[in-house]
Amino acid sequence: MRAVARGIPAAIAAAIVAVAFAAGGCTAPVMEAGIPNPNPAHNARNSLDWAGTYRGTLPCADCPGIETIVSLASDGTYRTQSTYLERSVPASSEQGRFTWNEAGNTITLEGPRPAKYFVGENRLTRLALDGSRITGPLAKHHVMTKVADGADGKVTEKYWKLVELNGKPVPTLEREPHLILKAEGGRVNGFGGCNSFSGPDELDEAKSRIRFGKLASTMKACASGMEVEDAFHRVLQTVDNYSLSGDRLSLNKARMAPLARFEAVYLQ
Repeated sequence: MRAVARGIPAAIAAAIVAVAFAAGGCTAPVMEAGIPNPNPAHNARNSLDWAGTYRGTLPCADCPGIETIVSLASDGTYRTQSTYLERSVPASSEQGRFTWNEAGNTITLEGPRPAKYFVGENRLTRLALDGSRITGPLAKHHVMTKVADGADGKVTEKYWKLVELNGKPVPTLEREPHLILKAEGGRVNGFGGCNSFSGPDELDEAKSRIRFGKLASTMKACASGMEVEDAFHRVLQTVDNYSLSGDRLSLNKARMAPLARFEAVYLQ
């Protein structure tokens, strides 16, 4: 009798919960990518300003990383660009449509190489193809941050395409020379025209000053691009300040004419 008496309250409670769910008085949390979304009416799809461009360096099995850009448009289309660091291969690009999951917090890029991303505040987190979170030491490298378009006054975390060198337009090459100044760690990554490079930089945004340390580069020989690359590297070792106007960046030496000019690329 005691066992029955103790079971009665539990049975009643279970019945009450079942009735509450049936009547719509309570909503079960939705789990996506291991994160609960207790109120599907306020999800990433309809509550966040998710449209825009995201950038990050995804892990690579046989290279330092894959510089990746994902651009999401409000009409449900996307564009991506992937650049393998320290590999003399052209950047690959892709475009297509993406879909949202039922919970409104994860997108799937429906292209030749499908990918899933959990959508957060100003960031995308790359997921496994089954929608699960990637764990382990490299988990943080699967997070991509949103970059600001237009004249935000920042030179870091932007893809700066080299358009002019020593006063002359940069010729069209198989892969465009560019650089990316990292916001943390005082580092620069880029491509010179034949080889990828990386190294330290000293950036003072308050005074618009910049200096580059010794750059490490891959050692490939190319039929074209070497002349541009050599001149590009000489400029980077010479400059000591920069000028920024909207999406245009100039690297300078003292008060001389700009030695290199760049344009920001956003893929939108």
